Amino acid sequence: MTGRAESVESMEQLAVVWRAMVLDRDGDADVRDLPGIAVRWADCRFPFWNCVTLTDVDAGPALVEERLGRSVDIMRAKTHPGFLWLFEDLLTDEARAGMRAATAKAGLEYAFSGTGMAGDFLPVPEPSHPDLTFARVTTDEQLRAYADLNSRAYGFPLEHGRDGLLGSTLWKNQVHAYLGLRDGTPVTCAGTVEAEGRLFVALVATAPEWERRGYGEAVTRKALHEGAKSSGLIRATLHATAAGAPVYPRIGFRPNTPVHFYGLKN
Repeated sequence: MTGRAESVESMEQLAVVWRAMVLDRDGDADVRDLPGIAVRWADCRFPFWNCVTLTDVDAGPALVEERLGRSVDIMRAKTHPGFLWLFEDLLTDEARAGMRAATAKAGLEYAFSGTGMAGDFLPVPEPSHPDLTFARVTTDEQLRAYADLNSRAYGFPLEHGRDGLLGSTLWKNQVHAYLGLRDGTPVTCAGTVEAEGRLFVALVATAPEWERRGYGEAVTRKALHEGAKSSGLIRATLHATAAGAPVYPRIGFRPNTPVHFYGLKN
């Protein structure tokens, strides 16, 4: 798969997976595919489930400016904040060069960056870690622990992560979501879900006090191992934060496109 094709794949995987995640939540989910814009907005307090992304390929400065303006209008109409995801390699060189000015003009402010990654490396061996045991998330109590780990890792109030996951039948049945337990206490988590012939890795998190011990890599390998065993898929995709990006090439992922996250200016 070429670099451009992988960039498109990364954007399309977001649109596919987030459709399922957003429709899984109660409330006024907004799932639309507009010209050049995918809206995946649960309007819940978990900001990762409130997403707009640009979908044009080879978008130039004028088109990007138009799409950003429409995206901001959509975001401003919502109750809860979220992010605009911008896949850098879908833009022309000129649009990339003017991205900072264009987002500021539209009323957006930079939040953080990540990296799209993919690879044809499944299945992976069943992992082990001397400190951890693994448990699949099948109960509300386990799902609460999974949500709380994400809230703590990403700096959200606990109630926000719980609003994104509690009560979900999707996460307890269709997602291969795993907790890594140290002495019976959940300290890390990762999930995988089937998405159009790929296994997508979602919501990897480790409690801040237990970082840098290989826990995130171990539980991600567990979620990939079980997801691949169940599905027979060989290709996996994900969107890595800057903190997590060094881990995934050790598993078999290769970076494709930078991804930038923007929120509304206050």
